[in-house]
Amino acid sequence: MIANMSESEVALLSRMWEQHMRAPFPPHMRGREIHGEDMVLLDADIAGCVVSTLSGPLDEKRRKVLLLCLAAVEKVLPSIDDEDGASEYYEHLRNMAALAVELGNADAR
Repeated sequence: MIANMSESEVALLSRMWEQHMRAPFPPHMRGREIHGEDMVLLDADIAGCVVSTLSGPLDEKRRKVLLLCLAAVEKVLPSIDDEDGASEYYEHLRNMAALAVELGNADAR
């Protein structure tokens, strides 16, 4: 287990990751940018940081990437329509990113 992280938070992030892996990417978001954010890249960057968080403490570079991604997903969420469940998909991404940041902050203490 990752030092300084509560087992329940890590287990929650792990379950969220498993749910995310089963969820299909909203087809109409491929190749789409919202407020200058590439929606596929945003998904990939958050996913990479979540996997890294589950593997161990984030290094400073990944932590900064995750914080930027969290801000980006917060910025685009109000503009995402619900076609293909896209808003739910990106809300789930936001929640995973926020939990990964929380876990990273706990680890930094």
